[in-house]
Amino acid sequence: MMGSPRTLAVALHDIEPGTFERCALIRDWLDDHGVDRVTLLVIPARDLHPLAERSPEMVRWLIERERKGDAIAQHGFQHLRSVPTRGPYQALQGFGGNHEAEFLGLDAQETRRAVDAGRRVLKLAGIEPRGFVAPGYAYTPALRRTLSERFHWWSALLGLHRAQPRGGQAAMASPIRVETGRRRQRLGPPIALSSAGMLRHALSPALLRAGALLSGGTLRLDLRPSDLEHAHHMLALEWVLKRAAVTREAVTYEQLASWAPDSSPRALARVRYPPEKSEGLKGFTSERPA
Repeated sequence: MMGSPRTLAVALHDIEPGTFERCALIRDWLDDHGVDRVTLLVIPARDLHPLAERSPEMVRWLIERERKGDAIAQHGFQHLRSVPTRGPYQALQGFGGNHEAEFLGLDAQETRRAVDAGRRVLKLAGIEPRGFVAPGYAYTPALRRTLSERFHWWSALLGLHRAQPRGGQAAMASPIRVETGRRRQRLGPPIALSSAGMLRHALSPALLRAGALLSGGTLRLDLRPSDLEHAHHMLALEWVLKRAAVTREAVTYEQLASWAPDSSPRALARVRYPPEKSEGLKGFTSERPA
């Protein structure tokens, strides 16, 4: 039996009209370093305006990138907190990035409305994401239940979850072991650069290199538009990518979701699913997703 191949899973976060130019530059830069598969995390309505109206060019770019092999995932709705943190999630405030943990504090109905509003915006733009990544990797029980009914996979800090599509029609497509009623592939945490605070900013490149050296079979690398602002950050990323190019092959999260332990990354084909009926919403307001 062959061992599991070593892979590189790059996720480009926070794609929206305001960051599009920087994201496109980063994606071209990744191509220059041999990364031909990337998961693109798209914020549907950062400013509550439809993507197709704000940036038709970005929509065309996303569709073209998907044709070339990238995967597109929904990245929340606005990627911003709308309610204060309560209960056990309040502890997350000390770790920074709490303003991005969009779904913390939302009840089940508010969670469904936000997720569905984002899906509707993307579908109206001609984009059909099968995956989801929560802002700040902050998931709640309500969000997990919502995602299991609407998406085929979602990525968390320590794993890739695969939902069972309605009717069991894709049951034969996923070889991932069922654990406690869910399909989950265990992965190490993603490595990423940080510009929050002087100390973290200074130590971030060294920590990134160390994380890459310690990564197991799948190296997860999170990139953000702000990475372009710091030359030493980009040099650290380049160091990681040059090493990865020798020993790893680039894959998307969507490919990992259809993983077979003995498969070569080149043999990982896109899983085709039957079309779903959208439970789209009639609209949303500037105060709260409808």
